[in-house]
Amino acid sequence: MTTFLRMSQLYAPTLKETPSDAELVSHQLLLRAGFMRKSATGMYSYLPLGYRVIKKVENIVREEMDAIGSQEILMPILQPAELWHESGRWDDYGPELMRMVDRHERSMCLGPTHEEIITALVRNELRSYKQLPCSLYQIQDKFRDEIRPRFGLMRSREFVMKDAYSFHDSQESLEQTYADMSHAYERICERLCLDYRPVQADSGQIGGSVTCEYHALAPAGEAELVSCSCGYAANTEVAESSPQPTEFPETELRKVETPNVHTIAELAEFLECPESSTVKAMLGKDEDGKPVVLFVPGDYELNELKAQRSVPGYTLMDDEEIEAAGLPKGSIGSVGLPEGVRIGADRSLQNIEHWVVGANEDGYHYVGAKQGRDFTVDFWADLSTAQEGNACPECGKPMTLTRGIEVAQVFQLGTKYSETMGAVYSDEDGVDKPFIMGCYGVGISRSMQAVAEQHNDEYGLIWPASIAPAHVCVLPLTVGDDEVQPAAEKLAADLAEIGLEVVLDDRDERPGVKFAEADLIGWPLQIIVGKRGLANGEYEMKNRRTGEKFAMSFADFDEALELARQDRTPADEWLRNTAGVGGIDEIESI
Repeated sequence: MTTFLRMSQLYAPTLKETPSDAELVSHQLLLRAGFMRKSATGMYSYLPLGYRVIKKVENIVREEMDAIGSQEILMPILQPAELWHESGRWDDYGPELMRMVDRHERSMCLGPTHEEIITALVRNELRSYKQLPCSLYQIQDKFRDEIRPRFGLMRSREFVMKDAYSFHDSQESLEQTYADMSHAYERICERLCLDYRPVQADSGQIGGSVTCEYHALAPAGEAELVSCSCGYAANTEVAESSPQPTEFPETELRKVETPNVHTIAELAEFLECPESSTVKAMLGKDEDGKPVVLFVPGDYELNELKAQRSVPGYTLMDDEEIEAAGLPKGSIGSVGLPEGVRIGADRSLQNIEHWVVGANEDGYHYVGAKQGRDFTVDFWADLSTAQEGNACPECGKPMTLTRGIEVAQVFQLGTKYSETMGAVYSDEDGVDKPFIMGCYGVGISRSMQAVAEQHNDEYGLIWPASIAPAHVCVLPLTVGDDEVQPAAEKLAADLAEIGLEVVLDDRDERPGVKFAEADLIGWPLQIIVGKRGLANGEYEMKNRRTGEKFAMSFADFDEALELARQDRTPADEWLRNTAGVGGIDEIESI
């Protein structure tokens, strides 16, 4: 028996007004179209339409994981603290780790990721090199205590994720699985019809030395990305920057009174020089709490991740700490710093002899501050964040800046977890060696919103057929009669019979309401059934993506249905051939 959805029975409450706390258009539309509801800050309930999309994203991911031989498992969300102590991440992970204590006073956490659990799982089971490589994955809720949850599913406290882990006896084996996973992730992005870009990235709290992020390109994305026509692409967190600082004309050290000057822009205007002739200072502390001042060209920003790689444990000081260090927040400079304060500077400043810097006194700056004469730099490093137009590190051409929504990431972990947690296998000679590991994640719920962010217009969502909550919406203009509704019911059943997912809007609503909500929800194909069309022997069809409306005769439609029955045509192909509604190929029209 073939079935289809009925709007009269579907729990899909729509909203006419945009929720005030929804900033991104995708967040607004997912709420307005009845796909999800906010339960608490950073937490959402998925309503039937949203959960159908989530399950379709999951199935695409599952198919691609299975295709490369990864095996699905399910691990506990609740994790014992002792495993995190073994790996050393209980303290290192930071406040985002949701911690708790059970009734027996045992410390636990809600899993933000599962490296510890999976390593503990296999260390007693995978004992021989003959069992390697092995790749395991799960699809599960994750939890992170975000300090500022925002943008709906983009940065939430609870989210659905696919995480996979691989175990190897050689670096070559890891690299092969890493490549297989990378190709699978590309196919996932393509099947989700995302306009995406793989970029070099930082491994963050997961660890490892090699990693790549997959970003859905969107102006609303949190991440800044730089890329070049030669193929180089990187998150600005790790991208090499190439500032072009300029010399200030004065060569003698001179203290200048700069009243009411608090920013680099104000300083440049006051001195009538470009911002590139000034030097910006950021006061922080290292892992031992000792002060470190880092300097970058005035027209650039300090990159905190690069700073942490140069100064282990580096964090910026807050206002109270700056005051306690005896330095003025707005006028920190390289000349006359208190004893014990280390100086680090962006390497682009190495050939700039004379700096314009704060005088370590409120309302004053120095011009003509010379390296070696007036101050000494303790170390040089790439400390600034890459910008539009910076030279590509691979070919030297100017790079372009875009924004992206991270939807996936792959890591080569090496032996970070296996060594600390004693996870070993026996090699051919019977010698125990730590597993070489890989880790691979896809944000399932985030991917749904990323698709929504890329696929919408002024009327609502425009779902690709591959993950739409249903492929076709049949819209009878009248219900309860003995002509239009029976024809619409038969049409819905016929479409469901050939494998399409169909929703029938059998509500007793005005046609305008039905049309507006069909566009808001984003059904890929709408088929309108009315008395005039029935009298003319045709259906009116609408391609949601293009907005194109066209008529199809009953004869042509029946022929298309019959061909689908005979050939068992996949839903995507039938939609594309019959109504121009595609799947993977839709990315070309983004």
